[in-house]
Parts: sequence; C-alpha cells; structure tokens
Amino acid sequence: MYKFLVEDRKEYVLSKQLLRCGTAIGALVREAQHAQSRPDFVHKMSVALKEANETAYWISLLNDTGYLSVEIFSTLSNDCDELLRLLVKIVKTAKGIK
Repeated sequence: MYKFLVEDRKEYVLSKQLLRCGTAIGALVREAQHAQSRPDFVHKMSVALKEANETAYWISLLNDTGYLSVEIFSTLSNDCDELLRLLVKIVKTAKGIK
C-alpha cells in the first residue's frame, strides 16, 4: 500500500503515517507474545489496538481525499475492522472482561 501511494499516487505524508501505525500493530503483537506478565501483555495489546484504530483513521482519510479506489478502501477497511474486533476481544479476554 505504501509503495502504491508513494509511487502511483505521489502521496507522501498520509502514506508514511499509515506505514508507521500499520507496521506497529504487528510489532506490538509480537512483543505481547513474549510479555513478562499479564499486565504487560494487556498493555502491549492495548497499544496495538490503539495503533489499529489509528490505521483505520488514516485509511478513511486516504479514502476521503480520493487517494484510494472504492475497492481498495473497502478491502482495507474490512481487514482493519476485522483486526480491531480481534484485538478488542483479546484485550477484553486478557483483562477478564466478558
């Protein structure tokens, strides 16, 4: 996506934000897998959730400014929504919330 936005759409600012928060999700989940405690796990997964929420924001903004086609926006938005639901469930379960 970053390469497409930079090379094809010549968009540099929003694409960098999307790259930053989008890749942070995976890094935080990976860190959480090796958390030192349950609170550490919850914290890392909560930050991953915040990054996923920010990713959804940048995807919406890229769509609103015309950088994404309807098809690409729909796919990215659906994937991001699914990831958000998954992370919410993980955080709630880890906190003991039903």
